[in-house]
Amino acid sequence: MNKKYKLLSDQSIVVEGKKLYRVRALRDFENVKKGDIGGYIESENNLSHDGDCWVYGNAWVSGKAWVCENARVYGDATVYGDAWVYGNAQVFGDARVCENARVCENARVSGYVQVYGKARVFGNVTVSGDARVYGNAKVIGEVKGL
Repeated sequence: MNKKYKLLSDQSIVVEGKKLYRVRALRDFENVKKGDIGGYIESENNLSHDGDCWVYGNAWVSGKAWVCENARVYGDATVYGDAWVYGNAQVFGDARVCENARVCENARVSGYVQVYGKARVFGNVTVSGDARVYGNAKVIGEVKGL
């Protein structure tokens, strides 16, 4: 496997008792250049080395959460628990995706949105503002600005 990033042991933070490490790109992909510094992850089990997925800025991913394919997590967004962000999904702003939630396909989750429980956000959906998507809720299709 051709790794696309490495964990920076000298650049870490502790969040809720978990040590998270900043990532550095080892090769160019999408809009990331070799040497670029990304956000924080707990381990390589949080961010795939395949595809163009990336964690940027102050965003962080921990626990059993998984970011893969071409997904992007940035701003001050957090993804944790058993949550997955994949496809071409974007999670940004102060958004939070946690527990067993999934954000995928072309979905965009931003602002102070919280997606949790077994909630699913997918399709060409934009969820923004102070929305909460939780329980077994599914937001799908061509929805904007919940």
